[in-house]
Amino acid sequence: MAATLVKIDVHIVFHIKTTSVEMRKDDIPLIHKYIGGIIGNQQSVPVCIGGVADHVHILCTLPKTMALSDFVRSIKANSSRWIKTLGSHYAGFEWQTGYGAFSVSPSVIDKTIDYINNQAEHHKTVSFSDEYKAFLAAYKVEFNPDYLLTD
Repeated sequence: MAATLVKIDVHIVFHIKTTSVEMRKDDIPLIHKYIGGIIGNQQSVPVCIGGVADHVHILCTLPKTMALSDFVRSIKANSSRWIKTLGSHYAGFEWQTGYGAFSVSPSVIDKTIDYINNQAEHHKTVSFSDEYKAFLAAYKVEFNPDYLLTD
């Protein structure tokens, strides 16, 4: 085959460290936009970015020339560095080391976008911990609960 053609849609989720300050509500749209720019600069397409004060959901295409772990590390490192420039409130801002990444079938892209866009409402009744555990269960990901959401 003469060309490498790839389209892998992925839903990425990551959380702030338990010792970190939360993202301020007014800053969240700016942070999501910045993350979208990082994703675009990595030869990926940011489809939808959302979340609340303590975590982020990203729906994007996986770059065809980059490992998922390198891609997420780049998003987290660059966004964390930039977030700290938003003011002294963010001096101690950090993302947790881990993340979740889940493949998304083209048949549920719209459903995933709706889910990400509805995070504020969703988290009025569901904790991040319960949400994340539900993803892991749905995707049959084995995990040790002692280390699941630790920094």
